[in-house]
Amino acid sequence: MTDGRIQEVVNELKKQIFDHYNLNAMSDEQLEQTIEQLSAEYFQSIYVTIEERVDISERIFNSIRGLGLLDTIIKDEQITEVMINGPDDIFIEKAGKLSKLDQRFESERQLEDIIQKIVGQAGREVNQANPIVDTRLPDGSRVNVVLPPISMKGATVTIRKFSKTPMTVEQLLKYGSITPEAAHVLELLVKAKYNIFISGGTGSGKTTFLNALSNFIPKDERVITIEDSAELQITGIENLVSMETRNANASGSGAVTIRDLIKSSLRMRPERIIVGEVRGGEALDMLQAMNTGHDGSLSTGHANSTRDMLSRLETMVLQGAEGLPLEAIRQQIASAVDIIVHLSRLRDKSRKTMEITEIVCYKDHEIILNPLYVFEEDANSTLEKVSGSLVRTKNKMVNTFKLELTGYGKAVI
Repeated sequence: MTDGRIQEVVNELKKQIFDHYNLNAMSDEQLEQTIEQLSAEYFQSIYVTIEERVDISERIFNSIRGLGLLDTIIKDEQITEVMINGPDDIFIEKAGKLSKLDQRFESERQLEDIIQKIVGQAGREVNQANPIVDTRLPDGSRVNVVLPPISMKGATVTIRKFSKTPMTVEQLLKYGSITPEAAHVLELLVKAKYNIFISGGTGSGKTTFLNALSNFIPKDERVITIEDSAELQITGIENLVSMETRNANASGSGAVTIRDLIKSSLRMRPERIIVGEVRGGEALDMLQAMNTGHDGSLSTGHANSTRDMLSRLETMVLQGAEGLPLEAIRQQIASAVDIIVHLSRLRDKSRKTMEITEIVCYKDHEIILNPLYVFEEDANSTLEKVSGSLVRTKNKMVNTFKLELTGYGKAVI
């Protein structure tokens, strides 16, 4: 049976259910039994495989009670990202490669109904007055929705799939994203409470890497996580508080920003603060927290290089404190952030750690950087495949005070 024919059968049986049954009075179990019964009658004289019959039953149930076509896509664990550009264009990312699906939604109305289900499940709302919303699915997958007329091609949905298994450094090693030596060094830096910033472009794996690093945090510490939509999967820490932002309601009130949450977290006796991503004025609050005894804090930010991350931080701080002298901002950054880890998604779609750099100090109107590890391609690299590894530079680590305090000593790095 072709996919088109399967969809025809789904539409036909679904119409029968809508015409002859009161769905509001039926439980999920009763609906499943009804679908099974109608399918059995329909396929009495038509041959279909067991797999096709199960697929049809699932599609009917999902289109009535679930998220329709989206449920089928989300069940595929190999898919890491879903991009819906209106009802006719659905793109997925598998193994780092983008491709367009043959399937489509029945109509713009059906897509918008599914969007309302997604947003409603998370207690949020999206409409013409509030056409852009960030939310998540029950499994934790991150969802961004943009409605018309802001989105010209119809409702746009982008879903970053949530991994069922928490990312660990062991998995990053398996993928070749980092070397064992660099991973060991980062473990010591996290345990010694260095403030670490993870930078990189879109899709470079910043949140994934942050999750892996956070699992190095000693299990007896109190940790506060702050995110736009909760994605981090920190395991083994009992004293963990996870907070996420809230958009304004239809009347424009009730918004809770990352900035609000950082300020609130400082009154919650945190030993470490983890901010999923800083994008604006909250960078100032994050830096001030790092500078006022909350060592060991972790965060991420969009940037194309380590130096670019510093420039972006300067710009973000200015959004939170217009008129603050640039010199004061740079001093704040240099004293707050200890290490920047830069990630990149390379030409072969692999995600690699490109640089681990120490921020040494602020001197002569400039933040001094000390690269400890840099990614170098080797002779096996081609245009299609990147080959290389993270190589230790000849630079010695300068600020080893925290390492010495925790007993790891200078000899480590």
